[in-house]
Amino acid sequence: MSKFVSAVQSFMADEDGVTALEYGMIAALIAAVIVTVVGVLGGKVDGAFQKIADALP
Repeated sequence: MSKFVSAVQSFMADEDGVTALEYGMIAALIAAVIVTVVGVLGGKVDGAFQKIADALP
């Protein structure tokens, strides 16, 4: 039983997997921000290009 408890304690103290998880969360957050910004600014950029296209002869 003490080997099991020791193995669980060593697993809980291991922080190598936490680093990969943190990088994954940061990447997901950056992706969410990019999607939000593109969604918000996409319509405005499309409108600006449409005004330019309408102004051309």
